[in-house]
Amino acid sequence: MQRRLYRSRSDRVIWGVCGGLARYMGVDPTIIRLVMVLLVFANGIGILAYIIMAIIVPLEGSKAAQPRETMRENVEEISKAAAELGEEIRGTFGEEETEVEDRDEIHRRRRDFTGIILIVVGLFFLGANFNLFWWFHWDRLWPLLLVGAGLLFILTTWRRRHG
Repeated sequence: MQRRLYRSRSDRVIWGVCGGLARYMGVDPTIIRLVMVLLVFANGIGILAYIIMAIIVPLEGSKAAQPRETMRENVEEISKAAAELGEEIRGTFGEEETEVEDRDEIHRRRRDFTGIILIVVGLFFLGANFNLFWWFHWDRLWPLLLVGAGLLFILTTWRRRHG
């Protein structure tokens, strides 16, 4: 029987790409995840490779017979995950008519989330000023982030129209 590459349903952090790749190669998934993270810092190729594999590689147990069906199925799953992430973010930042205690909790979560983001971004810029990331090309990060945000936006919108 021919061995096939699938995205894992059970061993997944995001879309099961690393878990499926690890099973296919017969190695520990943590090693594959570590390699992917390192590839993110190698001109962002890890992000691009992960997204392409998430779209092309079928999910374990998929019934899709044609590559086009596989890609459609994968895009639907990715857009569903993006929509769920959007709902979580909206739940953190969205205004809701709630009791005073709940509003205080919502405002606390917003402040905490915003504070964490500001600290992380500040640490990256501080490290760049001290040339700690001499090996990392910041000018290549921004286009990747914009492409990722655009894909997230498109997939979320596509899911609403076709979901």
